[in-house]
Amino acid sequence: MDSVLGKIQCTVNKYAVVLSEVLKVDVEIVDINLNRIAGTGRFGTRINVDMSREGYVYRDVIKTKERRVITEPGTHKICMLCPKRNNCEETFEISTPIMLDDDVIGVIGFVCFDEIQKKHIMDNLESLLNFLEQISELISLKAKEEIENEKMYLVLDLLNGFIDRIEDGVIIVDENNSVIKINKYGKNILKKYTNEVVSKVLIKDTGNIIFDRNEYKILVNSKEINIIGEMFELNKHHDKSKKVLIFDDIEKTREVIFSITNSKRDIGLDEIIGLSKKIISLKDKIKRISKNNSTILISGESGTGKELCARAIHMNSKRAEKPFVAINCSAIPEALLESELFGYVSGAFTGANKKGKIGKFEFANSGTIFLDEIGDLPLYMQAKLLRVIQERSINKIGSNNTIDIDVRIIAATNRNLEEMILEKTFREDLYYRINVIPIRMPSLRERKEDLIVLTNFFVNKYCELLGINKVEIDNNVYNFFYAYDWPGNIRELENTIEFMINMADENVVIDKTMMPKKLRNIESSKLKSTFKVEKEFNLKRVEKRIISEAIEYYGDTTEGKKIAAKELGIGIATLYRKIEKDELSI
Repeated sequence: MDSVLGKIQCTVNKYAVVLSEVLKVDVEIVDINLNRIAGTGRFGTRINVDMSREGYVYRDVIKTKERRVITEPGTHKICMLCPKRNNCEETFEISTPIMLDDDVIGVIGFVCFDEIQKKHIMDNLESLLNFLEQISELISLKAKEEIENEKMYLVLDLLNGFIDRIEDGVIIVDENNSVIKINKYGKNILKKYTNEVVSKVLIKDTGNIIFDRNEYKILVNSKEINIIGEMFELNKHHDKSKKVLIFDDIEKTREVIFSITNSKRDIGLDEIIGLSKKIISLKDKIKRISKNNSTILISGESGTGKELCARAIHMNSKRAEKPFVAINCSAIPEALLESELFGYVSGAFTGANKKGKIGKFEFANSGTIFLDEIGDLPLYMQAKLLRVIQERSINKIGSNNTIDIDVRIIAATNRNLEEMILEKTFREDLYYRINVIPIRMPSLRERKEDLIVLTNFFVNKYCELLGINKVEIDNNVYNFFYAYDWPGNIRELENTIEFMINMADENVVIDKTMMPKKLRNIESSKLKSTFKVEKEFNLKRVEKRIISEAIEYYGDTTEGKKIAAKELGIGIATLYRKIEKDELSI
């Protein structure tokens, strides 16, 4: 008498083939009578064989209705009666029952024959067990459909229901590239690029890998679409479907990748702290230039916030929702620069990834790329960058094919590029290409009126980060701050505040004894000179003036005062208290 699985042997074998090809191990499926209904690899030539004399593990699974994971075949207690226990070829086995309602109708055997296969399975055991459970359930459903005599019609419904539930696009095509099935998610992805009915597609592997996923080109009615995913070949003897492509939108994936891997959060104008005329002027300039796509060169000393400025430009532009890719040109070894920027194709050079690599320019496509320390680029890379700016396209290493790109370039440097041009270490033509819109970041010594605002901001930041109560800065500390030149600029000030808060312990007021040694050792003559200026323009009046300017700038409304308090680095309640205390006429 035929078993339930025997009646749907073709379908059962299809699942065995899919399991084997996806998981790269041998698979066999037996029915309730321990007949091998389906098999791959070593079992492929032994289908329809009675296993009742050797299927000890399967017999146990059928009896107990429980899955068995045998990590050391031949030594497990279930194997004791098996005649092959002393010379067992298997290195690992998973046996999963196929249930129909409350009855076992068969077993899926998942078998490894070498240590490499075993290690791969052990490293991914939990997910593979879940996958086997799903396949077991699918086979069970198919068996039930056969019993109800609705095999041919319900198989397609089962497949449709399965792939429509996954959050990836799925296309199944036959040997003529005709679409047998495309799920809802896949249709939505392709609709972004074409409104035509997808009835026939040509799928081509580009050879590129993007974060461990293959890149493919899908040709739909002469429209070429780039996606990433995985392709699986199905056995043509058991199904008309030849290929299953599980894919996702490449642009969406890039954005997700950068939202995860980019260490900096989205930064806008509010993150540029300061109320000095230079900072207000800088913010106004950023607002004006953010709207277009012209190349920008940001110059300034180290620690002035050049990347902060670049990110603010990006966030105020039409590209804000697209990738922002920051590259420190001085931090990448010269030998790797070209491949990092432009990528390479398979076999481009010895040691290259066999599938190729996508470069940062291509990752940043439709967004912004920030080239920090551009003055450190070697001359040969300057020439390649010039070509990219002029032609708006790139060539990967080892390829003659050009890739069009739409990227806004923001460069930055702390070096004097004009002097480098005279010294023949920087190309003059590249300089004029990147210096279309110049921005100079003011040093901290040029905007010392922002010291109080910046100090309050960093005090609040590190008190919160370190989990301590708010501390106050002794007024005398500011005399040292104003006397110091701050060669490290904002970065040095931030580090100084963090140091002082760590030194404060339980003190609620930070005084000069907690300052770094280099500040405490400022010459007394310089300190006195600064002190005289502060006597004439004392800190109380400076604070009063800054608060007045902040409210005047952001508006004398509740919302305006909230923004002003944030920029000043104080709470809204503190701001109202100072307004009331000082009787500010605003």
